[in-house]
Amino acid sequence: MAQLYNGEWRDSAPAAEEVGEDGQFRRTESRFRDWISPEPGADYPAEAGRYRLWVAAVCPWASRTTAYRVLKGLEDVVAISWALPGIRSEGWVFSHDQFGNRVEGGFPLHRLYTAHDPHLTGKVTVPTLWDEQTGRIVNNESADIIRMLNSAFDAITGDRQDFCPESLRPRIDRWNEAIYPALNNGVYRAGFAKTQAAYDQAVAGVFAMLDQMETHLAAHRYLAGEWLTEADWRAFTTLVRFDVGYHGAFKCNRRAIEDYPALRNYLRELYQWEGVTSPVADTVLFDQIRRGYYELADKHGIVAVGPELDLATPHDRERLPGKGVWLKA
Repeated sequence: MAQLYNGEWRDSAPAAEEVGEDGQFRRTESRFRDWISPEPGADYPAEAGRYRLWVAAVCPWASRTTAYRVLKGLEDVVAISWALPGIRSEGWVFSHDQFGNRVEGGFPLHRLYTAHDPHLTGKVTVPTLWDEQTGRIVNNESADIIRMLNSAFDAITGDRQDFCPESLRPRIDRWNEAIYPALNNGVYRAGFAKTQAAYDQAVAGVFAMLDQMETHLAAHRYLAGEWLTEADWRAFTTLVRFDVGYHGAFKCNRRAIEDYPALRNYLRELYQWEGVTSPVADTVLFDQIRRGYYELADKHGIVAVGPELDLATPHDRERLPGKGVWLKA
């Protein structure tokens, strides 16, 4: 959704800067990659009340971080700001600024980026992890942020859940490396494609990955086997948006997740998962998700009426062996 050029915001068609002459969408790499650490002397130390996540309900990358915030019981440790619904000419817009002051007409997130660097050139994305003490952006890469949330604040919360244990990390990384290009980003490559060939290639990859996941999950409770891990949550945020968003708005309509017996029940188990103080389901706002994707994809901004999903219905995943979440020693 457009971007900053030397500190000035320029609006353009969605993803215009990331579509090449061949019609293929290629996502720009995240710019800010600093790290919150519990280690003494860290530039960004793990402290309760110091950091804020800026997120949008429609965005699957932001949804990874909102899921982890409830999974790890961080609601009172890391603050959160939700973007106002809808796709706007100034990108992601919030009701208040970085100081907590309400802003008439809304506060565009790009102003937070220029507060960090007045001459910044680049995309303005969610999630953005902000240090309220220094007035700096720490990180805007969701893969980094969820690994921070997985462990950086454990001494503060006392939470021992580990969604990325060292012994399972090779398996987790293999799934992440396969699912990201084919599915997580693949739906965007299909939805933003500007040529038939680019679309055909992307959508083939999407369903090849869904087919592979279906086969695996028919015999294994989770992607890494018996343990629920980061790989599952990174997949979840795409799967939960698929039928209401990508299937229609992004033309990924060969099949729906509801057509896959294992995936549909796997999705329900994750959606129904209880966080430390609130359920993961509370972080999934279907009305905003549906509206956001059709506003991106439909030139008239018409939002489809369906499908209606009820992910609170029972699932059958208990029939498979599973140990739940790995606990740290």
